[in-house]
Parts: sequence; C-alpha cells; structure tokens
Amino acid sequence: MDLCNINEIKALLARHGFHFSKAKGQNFLTQSWVPQNIVLESGVDETCGVLEVGPGIGPLTQQLCRYAKKVVAVEVDRTLQPVLAETMAGNENLEIIFGDILKTDIPALVREEFSGLRPMACANLPYYITTPVLAALLESRAFEAVTVMVQKEVAQRICSPAGKGDYGAFSVFCQYYAEPELLFDVPASCFIPQPKVTSAVLKLTMRKEPVCEIKSETMFFKVVRAAFAQRRKTLLNALSSGLSQFDKPALAAVIEDCGFAPTVRGETLDIPGFAAIANALRASPRSRTLALTEDHVMYFVYMLRCRGAGGRVNGLSYLRCSDEESRLNALLDCSRKAPLRGADFSAIRN
Repeated sequence: MDLCNINEIKALLARHGFHFSKAKGQNFLTQSWVPQNIVLESGVDETCGVLEVGPGIGPLTQQLCRYAKKVVAVEVDRTLQPVLAETMAGNENLEIIFGDILKTDIPALVREEFSGLRPMACANLPYYITTPVLAALLESRAFEAVTVMVQKEVAQRICSPAGKGDYGAFSVFCQYYAEPELLFDVPASCFIPQPKVTSAVLKLTMRKEPVCEIKSETMFFKVVRAAFAQRRKTLLNALSSGLSQFDKPALAAVIEDCGFAPTVRGETLDIPGFAAIANALRASPRSRTLALTEDHVMYFVYMLRCRGAGGRVNGLSYLRCSDEESRLNALLDCSRKAPLRGADFSAIRN
C-alpha cells in the first residue's frame, strides 16, 4: 500500500471510519519523498533503534522500518489502532505503543527497547504540541539525534543565532542540548488536510559535551527565561523584574563584571554569555543558600508513599534534578501545590 497516495489514504480512512481531529493537529503526508528524505537525512541505519512520536497512518514508520534495526512508535490517538494494524502488518521490527509521549518515561523506554542499539528519535510533530514534545525528547538526553518535522517558523527560531529577531528562550533551550540543523522545507501541498503554513525538517544532534561550564541549570534557565520575558527591556531591567531575589545594583554589578554594557539586551547573548551571568549570580552572596533539610526529604517520602500518582510524578521530577538547588525547588513546588500538615510529617517519622 502506498501510504502517501491520496486516493489510497482516503479509501483506507473510509474503511475504518476515521475522521481527522483538529484538536490533535492531524495532517497526513501525501508525498512519498518527504518520509524518504527524513529517514535518509536522519542518519538512521541498521545499528539504530528509533523512537517515533505520532506515526499517524505510518508513512514515516514504514520508511524507518526499512532502515532501522527496531522501531517503537508512540501514538496518542487510539482510533488509529485498526488503521495501523492494517498498514503496518508484516513489519516484524516494529512495536506500536498507544499512549501519550508526555506521560512516558522516555529514558526508561529507550533503555528497555534499544539495548545495544544507537538510539534515535524521529517525528512529524503536530504544531500545537511541538514545544513540549521536543523539550521532552531533548531533556531525556536519551538519543544521539532527534529529527523532526515542525512548522518552518519554529524550525527557524530553534536554529537562530543570538542577535536575530527570531532568537528566543526556546532557541537557547534547544541549542543548550543539541546542535540544530535545518534540512529542508515541506510545502503545505504535501499534506491532507493542507495546513496553512509551510513545514520544515530539522535535525538536532545531541551535544556530547556542554557548550561551556554551567554551574546550575536551574539558575541558567531562570536567567534565560527572565531575559526573554520582556525582550524589549535591557537585560538589567528584565532580570530585575524576573529575579526578585537580587536587587538591581547587584544585577548591574554582575552584568558589568561579565563584560557586558549596562544597556545590553538579552537577545544579543549566546549560551556562554547567559552562562557567565548565571554562574556569577549563583556565586553571589545575595543568592539564597539552599540546603535539603530533613523536612524536605520527609516531604519527598510522603509524596511517593501517600499521595498516589501525583506524588510519583513530582518524585520523578525530583529524582531527575541534577543539583541540590534544582531538587529543593522541585520539592518547594510540590509543597506549594499540596502543603503538608504537621500530622503528615509525624505519621511518616513514626
């Protein structure tokens, strides 16, 4: 079956009574050169295990199965189950999981499914969910590379260098984890139904070493978010608004000590520039001294043992934190959402 032939697609969907969901941002490919080129440009070969997000009816999946040793496809729309059962029949190296990738433990999935293989990720991402899915894939640090098709405007933003108009917090985030490369455009005419924008395919090769020394990821991303939250302001004014634990003279001194003019704007800073400021703020005597107390640890235990699924999610967030400050912030966030009573702590200690 030609999964990019528009007539065969319509007949397939009619057989299974499938209707496109605007809420899920479903647009299926109608040009076979697109999935073929995605796989070729991704670097996937017989040494690879590939996680695909959102297979749809399976045109990219089909190509991945031809090149990769193993493919695991995660699809959130269960109404596609009978469709994929038909279109993917005979692909012995394919496993389809029906679930939400944002609720999936990606590192655990990769360890379980791709032992001994080079892990890669590929996806034709719906526009409405591009940012959270791409963030989850990058933050997992589970892949050699992530190749995705997204809205062209988003792809350009991800690849943008410092100082350009479309450079922003998400640019810094993606470039912190990976080296992005814009591969090729995909016109709206290549989809059914046709979207209103052009798409682009993007490859993000994960960094083996950080761009520069960053003493605290938490502080680094706080600085980045604050700098772009009010991008028309100078960096000093933006940080003054976004980092309330520091007074303005202290921020001004840090910016100057890092070699930047008082009037510099955040959009002109690259990753080393943001890192220099974040590292200086982390070492500043005005930065809060954070330490994990017994009560914080007991709260963590309580969330895991007594609060069910919500506790487990917060616990996982805690365990993934890379430094003490991040762990404490995760716990404090939990406590704001579901504060403990004194009796709760007493029950755990006893």
